[in-house]
Order: sequence, then structure tokens, then C-alpha cells
Amino acid sequence: MHKLFYSCIAAVLIGVGSPALAACPPTAYSIAGLHALKTSQWQIADPQQRQQMALALIDCLADANPVLRDDIAFEALSFWMRGEQLTTATIQTMRQQLLNQIRMPVPSKDPGFATPFAALVLAEIARIDRRKAFMSDEQRADMVNAAAEYLSAVRDFRGFDEHAGWRHGVAHGADWMLQLSLNPALNQQQHLQILNALAPQIRNDQHFYHYGESERLMAPVFYLGLRSGLSSEEWETWFNSLFTTSLDLKITTQASLARKHNLTAFLYALYVNLQESSATAVKEKLLLQVIKSLKKLN
Repeated sequence: MHKLFYSCIAAVLIGVGSPALAACPPTAYSIAGLHALKTSQWQIADPQQRQQMALALIDCLADANPVLRDDIAFEALSFWMRGEQLTTATIQTMRQQLLNQIRMPVPSKDPGFATPFAALVLAEIARIDRRKAFMSDEQRADMVNAAAEYLSAVRDFRGFDEHAGWRHGVAHGADWMLQLSLNPALNQQQHLQILNALAPQIRNDQHFYHYGESERLMAPVFYLGLRSGLSSEEWETWFNSLFTTSLDLKITTQASLARKHNLTAFLYALYVNLQESSATAVKEKLLLQVIKSLKKLN
């Protein structure tokens, strides 16, 4: 890439190494420059500048501009993390900043981008840890707690908007849970914690999912069925919990219809994946529970 472009990055990123978040786009840096970085396939030759740029882009995850938020900030961070181009120190800084962000009270007029995209990047960080552990047991437990708190509390069910782009809080929370569910360092109590955080969204009676949320919620359940040592009794208890409701199901309401719609979509997605799986053990563990659950909906 042209030397001038790298010198511009260096000038912009002086002092960005601290945990404080920069503006979006980073101070004194143009949107055109970020597009140029994307065109170059996120190539920054100087490793230190790359770390600084990653930290500087975190603020863009909350930006109302979907290009800055999704096509540039998230895509760049994901590319560098999956390509092992960020240091453990950088990833640890991102982890703490994003956990702090996702735990902050949501303002009443919040546009709804910051926490879903924090969850999505935290899913990428969880992916790094499950492939090559870098978190301590305490940090990993804190991440499981944060993911469970976040997903259980999502009440902004907006998905895609042609002008604003994606929010997709439930799906991003499910993606975070998927990466955690695949982590061999988690114990069975944490597996139950993940399942119990997924359940309220699976049986959601406040909104009809129509942006693929049910399939995303299904994925961590399927992989826990494949990998976890939870007993048949524990799985039966969990599937029964999906039918917990305060609704009077004798009365047809929007809430009861939403609940049935979302449960059906989840169960059919899980049923298909179980039937297509070559793993006999997971079928024996979950398939009967899925069939029994589907019959309850009729």
C-alpha cells in the first residue's frame, strides 16, 4: 500500500494505545481512508499500528452508519482476530472494554447498535479463547456471566433496517453463546447457565422472529447436545422449561401466537439438524425431547 496511507494511520493513531475510546471515524481520519483500508483487505504492515487501529475502531461498533459499524469496524476486527493479527494484550483490552460497555445501562433514547455489536465482537473474542485459550478461569466465567445476563435481558428485537442496517441483539447474543458452548474449558454448570439464558428468548412471546433468530438460538443448543455431559434428566427439565408461561393459552392473543411461532421455529430447526447429524449420541439424547416438545404445541 502507498507509504502515505501508512503515515496517515500513524499520525491518526498517536496516543490511541490507551483504553480510552476514540471518535468514529478515528480522530483526524477520513471515512475515505477507512474505505481504502477495506479495499486493501485490512493490511497494516506495522503490527503496533494494527493494534492501535483495532482499539480505535471499537467506538465505530456503536455508530449509526451501517457501513462504518458493520462493513468496516466489525469486518476489520473479525478479520484481524481470525487471522491472529492482534496481540493477546490488545484482545484483553477489547474484551474488558466491551464487557464494560455491554453492562452499562441502556439510555432511553439509545439507537440500539452498541450492545448488539459489542456482543458480536465478544463472540469473536470467545472464539479465539475456545480455539487457543488466553483467558483465565475467572475471566472466562465472567464472560459466561455477561453473555447470560445480556441475552436474557434483550428486549430490543429489531433486526434489519434498509437505512440503519442490522441491530439483531438476540442473534448476536446467540452467536456469543455458540462460541462459548464450543469451549472445552467450560463445565456442566456453565452449560446449564447457557441453556437457561437461551430459554427465555427461545420461548419469546413479545415478538415474532423473522430474521433467522430461531436458527441462531438453536446452534448452541445443538452443540451442547453434541458435547456436554448433561444427563437426560437435565435435558428433559430444560425442554420442559421452554413451555413455562404466564399466558392463558386457551385464549388466542398476539403473545400466545408469538410464543408458538418462535418455539416451533426453534424446535423444527433443531429437529432438522439432529436428523441430518451423523452423531448417534446426540440424536439419542435430544431427538425424543424435540419430538415430545413439538407434540405439545399441537
